[in-house]
Amino acid sequence: MGRMFAGVGRFTGFTIDTFKAVPRRPFQWSEAIKQAWFIASVSILPTALVAIPFGAVIALQLGSLSKQIGAESFAGAASVLAVVREAGPIVTALLISGAGGSAMCADLGARKIREELDAMETLGVDPIQRLVVPRMFAGAVVAFFLNGVVSAVGIAGGYIFNVYMQDGTPGSYLASFAALGQVADVVSAQLRAIVFGMVAALIACYLGMNAKGGPKGVGQAVNVSVVVNFMVLFAFNFVMVALYFQLVPQKGS
Repeated sequence: MGRMFAGVGRFTGFTIDTFKAVPRRPFQWSEAIKQAWFIASVSILPTALVAIPFGAVIALQLGSLSKQIGAESFAGAASVLAVVREAGPIVTALLISGAGGSAMCADLGARKIREELDAMETLGVDPIQRLVVPRMFAGAVVAFFLNGVVSAVGIAGGYIFNVYMQDGTPGSYLASFAALGQVADVVSAQLRAIVFGMVAALIACYLGMNAKGGPKGVGQAVNVSVVVNFMVLFAFNFVMVALYFQLVPQKGS
């Protein structure tokens, strides 16, 4: 237990140092763009493929439930809200941490065991400002756009399955969303995606830069990074959703 709290304390200090390094100049734009392109290239196709069954399963489950309770006209609203509020940010978080985060951790872990990070510090270059800040920025930007992709693909998949497999009404699928949904739902989802992208990048970078034990230690750091990211992101999601429902009035309430 003591080691866990010590690790949390070190990660907190690492996060504070990273945010302190954000305003320092020069900002590593080339590194940020390269990392954003890499994360997007390894994440966008799996994200789109995962979003389709997510939207379909949600539409099938809610469509069947709405028929049982006689609320078929609100099946579209429930499906779209579920995709926008929950499925989009969660899928984005899992893909960013699983694909992008593991690659970041492996890259920085390899640099650590090759003593590149120590060499940078010897030359007066701050590894956090040079390597971590651009990756955090890239994770946030890519998560923002990936969440939009997940939402669009999930809604389209839910629409197809609801209309063509459950004989739903095309007009009511989207019209009912306007009755219950609001702009704050989309804004909240996008903000959560940005936070998830930043958190996933920070955890991956921290564990990569503290990898020990050679190549085996790097592999262990990558595994720990994925597991810890999943746990932390689900906890962050719960807290942010709870705050959203407390602070933002909902339609029809």
